[in-house]
Amino acid sequence: MARKFYAASDFISGFGLKMFSEDELYSIHLATLEVLQKSGIKVESEEALEIFQAGGAFVDKNTRIVQFPPYLVEDAIHSAPSKIVLAGRNPKHDVVIEDKRVHFTNFGEGIMVIDPFTGEYRKSIKQDTANAALMCDALDEVDICLRAVAAHDVSAKVHPLHELEACFKNTTKHIFTGGISGRQAEILFDMAATVVGGKDKLRERPILSINVCPTSPLQLTSHCTEAIIKCAEYGIACNILSMAMAGGSAPVTLGGTLVMHNAEVLAGVVLSQLTRKGSPVIYGSSTTIMDLRTTTAPVGAPELGMINAAVARLAQYYLLPSWVAGG
Repeated sequence: MARKFYAASDFISGFGLKMFSEDELYSIHLATLEVLQKSGIKVESEEALEIFQAGGAFVDKNTRIVQFPPYLVEDAIHSAPSKIVLAGRNPKHDVVIEDKRVHFTNFGEGIMVIDPFTGEYRKSIKQDTANAALMCDALDEVDICLRAVAAHDVSAKVHPLHELEACFKNTTKHIFTGGISGRQAEILFDMAATVVGGKDKLRERPILSINVCPTSPLQLTSHCTEAIIKCAEYGIACNILSMAMAGGSAPVTLGGTLVMHNAEVLAGVVLSQLTRKGSPVIYGSSTTIMDLRTTTAPVGAPELGMINAAVARLAQYYLLPSWVAGG
């Protein structure tokens, strides 16, 4: 079981980046509560709307806007676990995410690859997914295997199933995948249960986690909410990862983007905790800026590093495990 080094600690002998004072963090939190209470989040799924309404949120069925009383958000933050064990199929690859410990994973989901043998730039296929998982398994520096590329040589409806199979066959580390519906989530969890020897064993040692993405600005799609609900029901960790773009789908200022990002993620945390209190959730981010000249999302921009360092600090403030993109 891996417990890696601390980062950004307040130890005198340590080295870290202090993004915000406690007062500034509280101000960001209050601004986020105001957005959630007054503007709210648009939610597509009827099931999610019912869960929010039953939990105490204000739901307008006509507009599908959900507004959150501050106590509801803070209760959800407090009930989410501060530590999650991401089990590997081989226990030596178990990873503990907690406090300020730092682990590393690969990036995903790519849709194109440069063929390592021919040099051709082409669409990725299932074998590329398998090759990437095998590389993750071999690298000691990679703690967790994220499904790296899409399997374009199979039907789009069953991409996630084939991609997870390719990962299971090529790594014994913990696996993350995403982009799934509720029905697909059930099938993936059945696959994982088969690998570990049953649903009870999967609940004891989940070898799989799911990434879900709110849609900026301030929306939770049906696929997103279905996956959050299924993860909570099965006890599978759910990484709620906003991919807002400052100047595009989010305010042009980094501060405004951070508040909107926070609102989107916390809305997902509320849904998870209302479905099953204590469900494991991860505070995620791949938020960056939009290049207004090329209308692209430059993941290597300095602003991505700034935003995601801020997000990691917010997650620490909430005592939630975090998953953030690196510049």
